[in-house]
Amino acid sequence: MDFDLTRARLDRAAGYRLLDELQDRETQQAALPALERIAPGFPDWIVTSLFGGTYQRPGLEHRDRQLINITALAALGGVDPQLTGHIRSGLRVGLTRQQVVEVFVHLAPYLGTPKALAALRVAAATFEALDAREQA
Repeated sequence: MDFDLTRARLDRAAGYRLLDELQDRETQQAALPALERIAPGFPDWIVTSLFGGTYQRPGLEHRDRQLINITALAALGGVDPQLTGHIRSGLRVGLTRQQVVEVFVHLAPYLGTPKALAALRVAAATFEALDAREQA
């Protein structure tokens, strides 16, 4: 190799701490155990490489990263569980419900109305579930 690459920082423990900060228990339980059963070790790779790596990089606040995540997931479409989780995480790091809604309204001309509507349906269902949990 004729060049030096900056060593990537992967901090598994920091990844799990950040996961607990960004995601509530319900969100974690909705994804990680089932994924572990079908693809052992893959959830740990996700937590270590994303939350212990990418999320640890300087330059973006957690709130900014969640805005980017919900935008990307809305653009992909068909990833409702992940979109739900990142909406919940966005709310945990300071996004308001109105800001989440406005992200999807703003995206309509760029993504197309059907994808924006689908994302709004996910947001509405997420808000309803959070409200029901608070009332229980």
